[in-house]
Amino acid sequence: MSAGKPSLARPAKVPVALQLWSVREDMKRDFAATAAAVAEIGYAGVELAGYGNLDARGAKAALDAAGLKVAGMHVAYPSLAGDPGPVIGDALLLGCRNVVCSWWPPEHFVSSAACERIGEQLGAVGRVMRGFGIRFGFHNHDQEFQVFDGRPAFDWMLGATEPRDLFAEADVYWADHAGYSPAKFIRDHGARVALVHLKDEKELGGGPVDFEQVFAATDSVGAVEWYVVEQEEYSHAPITSVRLCYEQMKTWGRA
Repeated sequence: MSAGKPSLARPAKVPVALQLWSVREDMKRDFAATAAAVAEIGYAGVELAGYGNLDARGAKAALDAAGLKVAGMHVAYPSLAGDPGPVIGDALLLGCRNVVCSWWPPEHFVSSAACERIGEQLGAVGRVMRGFGIRFGFHNHDQEFQVFDGRPAFDWMLGATEPRDLFAEADVYWADHAGYSPAKFIRDHGARVALVHLKDEKELGGGPVDFEQVFAATDSVGAVEWYVVEQEEYSHAPITSVRLCYEQMKTWGRA
């Protein structure tokens, strides 16, 4: 699909957030100024990946001043496995409904049973989060699409937990990179896919991901609460790249 081709005529009602990992060096220098720049581009919210040069309270003040909502928070599993209390406290302070485990070591994906154990561990965290009114999810890379006993690892993980204890944040680039259709994953898991990471090799529309199929899937399911743009490889300065991504979302009628 060409970068300029509109994806479906139906206007999107799903708000668009930016994963702030995309502008991580800017955040380290000045979180508040970065938040203001993200809002000026047009993003409705952010997904947090730390707080840059601030703490959670300072980040909340900066985001409130910029008029940005918190679509989610990415957190490493070690911060959740022992005492998730600090993460829960931050989420409540920030008004964040979605906490997402951002990564799992790829060497742990060795069998269907191992994948189920990972899902059970994540589900246990999700049960604790649920008690505070917070939803817990998992963000994939490519290793979660290794096939064991005829099913992708991510399917084994989700199958080992209740939907209320673990949702899926589908990263469309990493699924595609693994040779798995992101649209199929979204359709197969339906309402369990609450957040979708929109990412390509470079800026949106400049890589291999078929976003027309992705949006057709999210439209047909109707459960996605936020589109989350993430940029990890850059043709320009990071803030310029995420601006171009937002402009592409507007071209597609998605922002």
